[in-house]
Amino acid sequence: MITNLEVNETNKMIEHENLDVRTITLGISLLDCADGDLNETKRRVREKILKTSKNLVSAGREIEEEYGIPIVNKRISVTPISLVGGASCKTPEDFTELAETLDECAKIAGVNFIGGYSALVAKGMTAADELLIRSIPGALAATERVCSSVNVGSTKTGINMDAVRLMGNIVRETAEKTKDSDSLGCAKLVVFCNAPDDNPFMAGAFHGVTEGDAVINVGVSGPGVVKHALEACRGADFETLCETIKKTAFKITRVGQLVAQEASKRLNVPFGIVDLSLAPTPAVGDSVADILKEIGVEHPGAPGTTAALALLNDQVKKGGVMASSYVGGLSGAFIPVSEDQGMIEAVEAGALTLEKLEAMTCVCSVGLDMIAIPGDTSAATISGIIADEMAIGAVNQKTTAVRLIPAIGKSVGDSVEFGGLLGHAPILPVNTFSCENFVSRSGRIPAPIHSFKN
Repeated sequence: MITNLEVNETNKMIEHENLDVRTITLGISLLDCADGDLNETKRRVREKILKTSKNLVSAGREIEEEYGIPIVNKRISVTPISLVGGASCKTPEDFTELAETLDECAKIAGVNFIGGYSALVAKGMTAADELLIRSIPGALAATERVCSSVNVGSTKTGINMDAVRLMGNIVRETAEKTKDSDSLGCAKLVVFCNAPDDNPFMAGAFHGVTEGDAVINVGVSGPGVVKHALEACRGADFETLCETIKKTAFKITRVGQLVAQEASKRLNVPFGIVDLSLAPTPAVGDSVADILKEIGVEHPGAPGTTAALALLNDQVKKGGVMASSYVGGLSGAFIPVSEDQGMIEAVEAGALTLEKLEAMTCVCSVGLDMIAIPGDTSAATISGIIADEMAIGAVNQKTTAVRLIPAIGKSVGDSVEFGGLLGHAPILPVNTFSCENFVSRSGRIPAPIHSFKN
C-alpha cells in the first residue's frame, strides 16, 4: 500500500528534483508484415503500426494528468527492418522507402522517435543486412524520426570486424549527408555489442525477435533525485553513500513500474520491462556528472571517476531490481556527453577525454554516447573506436555502444548544437595514429574464452 508520505515524497521529486519517466516505448512486431512485394510490405507495416499505436500518446497524456508524473517521450520500436524487408528490398533505396514509411507512421502516431531501422550482424551479414546498413546514411537524411542501430558483436559470437569496418564508413557517410544540421543523422545511429531486445531508449531501441506481438517498455530517469539525496550525506562513509543511492533508485523505479502497469492496462498490451537507467538531460540539475561530483570527484575524468561510476551503477541496479519484477533494457547510468550539462562542462574544463570516457564505459550502462569528434576523422579511426568499445562489451559480458558524431567542417574548439533532448557538445580530440591495417583485416574476432558455457 502506498502511504501519504510516499506520495508527498514523489511529488517533491517531480516538482523540485527533475524526476520524470523518460519514455513509454511501444514495441511492435512486424514479422507478419514481410512480403515479396515492397508496396505490400509498406502497406502492412503502415497498417500494423498505426493500428497498434493509435492510443499510445493519448494514454500517456491521461497517465500524466491522473498521476502528475511527467512522461517526456512516447516512442515506438519495431522488429529489425533488415528482417522485415529482406524479401522485398533488393537495393538500399528500397530500404530507404521502408524508412520513409516508418517516419510517416511516427508522425501520424505523434511519437518523437521510432526505432528499429536495424540489423543484427554479430556473427555475419545476410544480403539484406548489408543492403540495410548501406542504406542508413540516405535513410537518416531523408527522415526526421527514424532511429537506426546495428549490433556488430556479442560475448557469445565475438566481433564481426567486417561489419565494424563497414560501420566506420557508414558513420562518415551519415555525417556527410546531414552536415547542414551539424551531422544530426549520426545522433540517430548507434553501433552495439550485446544489444538487448527490450531497450526503450533511442537511438538503440528495437523490438527483439524473442518478444511477443506488442509490449510496453518504460524508461525512467532521475539523476537530479539521486544528486539531491546525496547532498544530505556529504562526508559520510561508503556504506551510507551506497544505501542512499539504493533507496533512491528504488523510489524512482517504483514510479516507472506504476506508469508501465497503467500504460499496459490502458493500451491492452503486455507489460515488458522497466529500464531503470539514470538518463540525463541538458537541463541544469539533471546530470549524472553532478552525481559523480557529489560522490567526490572535482570533475568527471578526475582520478577516481571510474570507481565512482561503478559504485553508482551497481547501487542503482541493486535498488531498482527490488522495485520491479521485470527490470531490463540497459539499466544503470548513462554518460552521454551532449545530453548532460555536467559532462559538457567537464570536457570544456579539460578534465574529460575520449580515452577516459572509454574507461568509464567498462562500468556504465552503455558506452561512448553522443560524442562529437572532428569532421575530418577517418572512417578507419571511427571503426577502430567502435572495435575498442565492442571489445569492452564482449569481454565484460555487458552491453556497450558507440554513437559518434563526426562534425563535418568542424574541429576541436568548435561545438555542435542539436537543441532539445539531444543538447550540444564540444568537439573532443581523437588520437590520430592509424589503425588502418588492423581494421582492414577481414573476418571475425573470436568470442572470449569465458563465453563457452554450454
